[in-house]
Amino acid sequence: MKFPGSEIGHILGEGKNRRNLASLLRYVVFLIGVILLFSGIFRVLMERLEGETYSWVTAIYWTLVTMTTLGYGELTFSSGGGQLFSIVVVLSGVVLLLVVLPFAFIRFFYAPWLEAQLRLQAPRSLPNSTQGHVIISRHDEIAAALIQRLGPAGIPHYVVESDPAVAAQLLTDGVDVIAGQLDERTTYEQLQLQQARLLFANSGDTRNSNIALTAREVSDTVPIVGVVESEDSIDVLEFSGCTQVLPLKTRLGQYLASRVSTGLGAVDVVGQFHGLQVAEFAARNTELAGHPIRDTHLRARTGLNIVGTWSRGRLSPALPETVIAPDSLVVVVGTTEQLAALDGIVSSPPSTDDALVLVIGAGKVGQAASAALKRKNLSVHVIDRSSDGLGRLTGVVDQTIEGDAADRTALMEAGLEQAQTVLLTTHDDAMNIYLSVYCRRLKPDLRIVSRISHDRNLEAIHRAGADFVLSYAALGAEAIVSILEGHELVILGQNIELFSAQVPPRLEGRTLAESQLASLAGLSVVAIKQGGQLVTQLHASTRLESGMELFILGGIEQRRAFAELFK
Repeated sequence: MKFPGSEIGHILGEGKNRRNLASLLRYVVFLIGVILLFSGIFRVLMERLEGETYSWVTAIYWTLVTMTTLGYGELTFSSGGGQLFSIVVVLSGVVLLLVVLPFAFIRFFYAPWLEAQLRLQAPRSLPNSTQGHVIISRHDEIAAALIQRLGPAGIPHYVVESDPAVAAQLLTDGVDVIAGQLDERTTYEQLQLQQARLLFANSGDTRNSNIALTAREVSDTVPIVGVVESEDSIDVLEFSGCTQVLPLKTRLGQYLASRVSTGLGAVDVVGQFHGLQVAEFAARNTELAGHPIRDTHLRARTGLNIVGTWSRGRLSPALPETVIAPDSLVVVVGTTEQLAALDGIVSSPPSTDDALVLVIGAGKVGQAASAALKRKNLSVHVIDRSSDGLGRLTGVVDQTIEGDAADRTALMEAGLEQAQTVLLTTHDDAMNIYLSVYCRRLKPDLRIVSRISHDRNLEAIHRAGADFVLSYAALGAEAIVSILEGHELVILGQNIELFSAQVPPRLEGRTLAESQLASLAGLSVVAIKQGGQLVTQLHASTRLESGMELFILGGIEQRRAFAELFK
């Protein structure tokens, strides 16, 4: 077995490992002493009981073959006392050599060596030629969601991990990781921070401040984006050197609130992407419901494009034969003037005076959502088990109810029967899934907007009845991607994004219909940019040419499929 010098040095360099090796050496010395003692007793007993004289080499040989239970049989006692001594030696050997010694070797030497080998797996620096990369200060749910988006976009990224063992595990899991301490200047020098595209500080408010200050010792120009739990920390991180600070829980509440209004008005703008307005409207009670997209003639009437339809959390590409379901949301892309024309076609927005929104949960997300809803002049009721969060909303919302939302009586008291929308803001995914089922059963025509903490629960909560779902991690990842790509943050839904890509060589000269982007990858092309001119009125016969930039709507998996199909 080969033990490289660097790994042996790592073992000897740590105090705990040195103590372990000292314990192993003490045991080996003790074992040698026992062997010598048994060898001496063997010589004495052989001479006195058997009348035989043996050398020390022979005595040690007998002791070893007896303790290891090999027992070749050429040296044996015929006397009772000698045989009793042989039994003691055999039993001692079983315990000391066959049980304790292997355990001590593995515990005090082999295991530390394996750990050292793992710790040395993760690199501690990047090549000097590395540039245009994103540095992530911690691997958490936001980082995992961000990595999913950076990979298909072809943006190199590295996670910094202070624990070499954790770094080695991340490396095994396929994460590009660098082992280093976030509060050491040398770490950022080894990460080639001066040539990085962005540093993402997502390690907690106080540590993010330290990260920004340390990073600024290496580079004054690299963009640093920090995440804060408390809005009071925004100024601190900005003073520490952060270019942008994201109060994600507040933003999450605001974005959830923005989706509450969808369906209460005619057309709701959800974002802007390279000059394009992205909007949604509810198909219910409009002349478009129940008709195939080709029969709506919406492009001819307004100039804008239908790019997709939402139905219970699923975004489907807008194909000509796609029928607009009455309970769906229609996603459109166009200019401000085109959206104004659409406003005149769809049903007039109902008055918001009687539009009641029930918010379940009064934490930071619930408080931010409630405040945003009140700015829209909506009636807001909030229910929570704890009075702490409700106290902060006194005077902000119309009514606060202390109680369990899983209790039907409490829900009815909070106004579920009058509510048009329920917003679930608890941080417990299981509770949000349960409440989605419960509220949907109690009021089938309710619009349910919910947050989740883990992407793995996305399908479950949609099956439970939620209409729109957004997670803290997805919001953080989309915010970073929008900063990297230089466009306004557009949140269409969990793991749904707008992105741009050059026309792949395989698609040059083909029409949009021939590209089969919708059927092969489930993507919708919403606009094309060529020579600085943005074209939104697309047709199946629109021909794709070299140098064109496509603006595409789709999910993370669809974007990955696009990258694989046309790489």
